[in-house]
Amino acid sequence: MSDRKLPERAEAIRLAVFDVDGVLTDGRLILDDRGVQTKAFHVRDGLGLKALMQHDIEVAVITARQSSVVEHRMTELGIRHLRQGVGDKRQALLDLLAELAVSAEQTSFMGDDLIDWPAMRLCGLSAAPADAVAWIRHRADIVTRAGGGLGAVREFCELLLAERGALLSWQERFQ
Repeated sequence: MSDRKLPERAEAIRLAVFDVDGVLTDGRLILDDRGVQTKAFHVRDGLGLKALMQHDIEVAVITARQSSVVEHRMTELGIRHLRQGVGDKRQALLDLLAELAVSAEQTSFMGDDLIDWPAMRLCGLSAAPADAVAWIRHRADIVTRAGGGLGAVREFCELLLAERGALLSWQERFQ
């Protein structure tokens, strides 16, 4: 863990990485009678992710599951760094950091469960939704008020923008 204060660490973020199930979604896996999977994403989270990219924060998604629904949503949002079917999120993050020439200290990771912790621990800033498992909530630097898939990602995005002094100007663009 860095000795720098939370606002300084948030301001330094150049890469924001997110898990999917339980972070970008509420964690439920919805299957129809044919076994086809559906996920629900909150539109507010999507706007927050786009805002990060507009303010020079690269966005990436690392998830253990493989889903065409996730691929479709990330493409729709313009997120170029999607890693699916990942068993070792820490190693996937290390590979991504090398590819993008970004340090772990300049990276945040938002996760909700034990499988996310090795990657979260590596980063300069870790975040968890309000409904993450207790073990993760107690270790994350930031715990949002909103739950996964219910605006937690947007809340975290706005925190990052606020620490850059960009939140108000971004919001005012919509007036």
